[in-house]
Amino acid sequence: MPVTVTRTTITTTTSSSSGLGSPTIVGSPRALTQPLGLLRLLQLLSTCVAFSLVASVGAWTGHMGNWCMFTWCFCFAVTLIILFVELAGLQARFPLSWNNFPITYACYAALFCLSAAIIYPTTYVQFMSHGRSRDHAIAATAFSCIACVAYATEVAWTRARPGEITGYMATVPGLLKVLETFVACIIFAFLSDPSVYQQRPALEWCVAVYAICFILAAVAILLNLGECTNALPVPFPTFLSGLALLSVLLYATALVLWPLYQFDDKYGGKPRRSLDPYCARRHSDHVCDWDRRLAVAILTAINLLAYVADLVHSSRLVFVRV
Repeated sequence: MPVTVTRTTITTTTSSSSGLGSPTIVGSPRALTQPLGLLRLLQLLSTCVAFSLVASVGAWTGHMGNWCMFTWCFCFAVTLIILFVELAGLQARFPLSWNNFPITYACYAALFCLSAAIIYPTTYVQFMSHGRSRDHAIAATAFSCIACVAYATEVAWTRARPGEITGYMATVPGLLKVLETFVACIIFAFLSDPSVYQQRPALEWCVAVYAICFILAAVAILLNLGECTNALPVPFPTFLSGLALLSVLLYATALVLWPLYQFDDKYGGKPRRSLDPYCARRHSDHVCDWDRRLAVAILTAINLLAYVADLVHSSRLVFVRV
C-alpha cells in the first residue's frame, strides 16, 4: 500500500503522533516524560558527555578530531533547540516545516555520531598512550555510539508507516535523500586532496557527478524543509522521479570510471595498495591516497544502491497537497 504524504499543521493545543502508540504532548513540560521526549534527553546527555570528556583532557587534534568534536557539539546544540521548541510549543513559528525537520535532523545526527564513533577511535584513540586521556577518549566513543543508537531509534519511531499521513522526509525516499547527501559529503572529504583526480578527465567527471547529485538531493531536502515544493514548474513527484533517475545514470558512469582509472594499470591506476609508498607509513589522522581511492569507490557503490532504492520508492509515492 503506498504512503500518502501531506502537510499538516501542528499547534500547541494538540498532540502529534510519534509512531510510538501514544501521542507526544507538545507545548508542555509533560513532553519530556513521553517516550520521544525521554529519548531526546538521552541524545542530549550522551552528546554532552562525549564532547565534555574529550574537552576536559584536550583529546582531539587534526581534521578528524575536529570533525568528531564538531559532531558532538552540533548534535547537542540542535537537540537542545528541538527540546526548547517542543517545550515552548513554538512549532508553528519555527522557520522550517516541523513535519520534516526533526526526523531529517535525527537521521543526519545518527549518521554523524556513527561516523564519529568510527573515525575517532581508528584515527586518534588507537595512537594514544595509556592513561587518563585515553580512558576519556574511549568513554567518549562509547557515548557517541549511544547517541547514534538514540537518534536511529527516533528515526525508526517517527518514520512514515504505510497509509500514514506525514511529511515527505519521514518516508523512505526522504530518508534516502539524507543518506545520499551524507555519503556524498564523506566522498568529498576523501577527495580533499586534488591529486587523487586532477588532470584526468574521466576522474574529474566522477567528481562532477558527485557534486551534481549532491546538489540535486540537497535541493529536494531544502524544498521540503521550506515547504516550497509548489514553486516547482513540474509536479513534485515528477521532479523526484526525474532526479532519482538522473542520479542513477550519473552514478552508474562513476561506478565504472572511478575504479577503472584508479585501479587498472592500463589506465594509469595502482591495482595494489603496496604500490603506494605512503600507505606503508602509519600516521594518525592521515589516509593515504590509495585508501582514499578505495573508499570513494566503495561509497560510490553505496550511493548508487541508495539512488536505485530511491527511484523505486519515489515511483510508488502518492502525494496529496492540502
